[in-house]
Amino acid sequence: MAAGYKTVEPLEYYRKFLKQNCRPDGRDLSEFRTTTINVGSITTADGSALVKLGNCTVICGIKAEFTSPPTDAPNKGYIVPNVDLTPLCSSRFRSGPPGEEAQVASQFIADVIETSQIIQKEDLCIQSGKLSWVLYCDLICLDYDGNLLDACVCALVAALRNVRLPSVKISEETGLAQVTLSSKSPLNVLKQPVSTSFAVFDDTYIIVDPTGEEESLATGLLTVVTDDDGKLCTIRKPGGSSLSAEKLQECISRAVSRHKEVRALLDEVLLSVKTQ
Repeated sequence: MAAGYKTVEPLEYYRKFLKQNCRPDGRDLSEFRTTTINVGSITTADGSALVKLGNCTVICGIKAEFTSPPTDAPNKGYIVPNVDLTPLCSSRFRSGPPGEEAQVASQFIADVIETSQIIQKEDLCIQSGKLSWVLYCDLICLDYDGNLLDACVCALVAALRNVRLPSVKISEETGLAQVTLSSKSPLNVLKQPVSTSFAVFDDTYIIVDPTGEEESLATGLLTVVTDDDGKLCTIRKPGGSSLSAEKLQECISRAVSRHKEVRALLDEVLLSVKTQ
């Protein structure tokens, strides 16, 4: 009977749980799914990380290549993110050019990189006006189950912290780059932004870490990105139900506490890799 009711009236079925301050999967409204992080699993990349947020799984691989610096900023390099949503991760996606959701996610990640200043692009310059690094950050969703943005931001930060770049010098005689693969250094990751997403139901209930089903039933979505200092980097609210100033502040406070949880997990994982 319950299964039939859920199929016929999924939102009403869900509301019965919300009134009890819980969800069908057993979580309370402010509880995140189990988060796991693995780094360095792609040996052909210069940095990589795999993040699981419940069933939602995203892998990030970073490749560093040489390029000419921007003409208007000769002392900087580039960071180029791209989010890929293939049919492999969900039947809702199709093969071919990136769909709207993938494009929105890629732009969101690019905005987070800019607003949070994860790394200084000046650190990617090898020789001003001549040679810089470009970091291609490919984020591939392996299993889609809601809250894609949180998983992507976490995978990006973990992968950036895993990056090791070789020592490079420009030969004065030939003008060519001389690469020392035996001498690699980590990136100077200045900030570690964390994304926290919420779903709104009927302007009354706010839940964290929505699943794909919860996102489809919600009347509004909200994503808050904070940095190590508890400062806001980005707020994204793509329409839907409005939020009062009080409820928005509650979401921001939860995002700040979530940042501490994810940062502690990141530090623990990277420390264990370093000591292996």
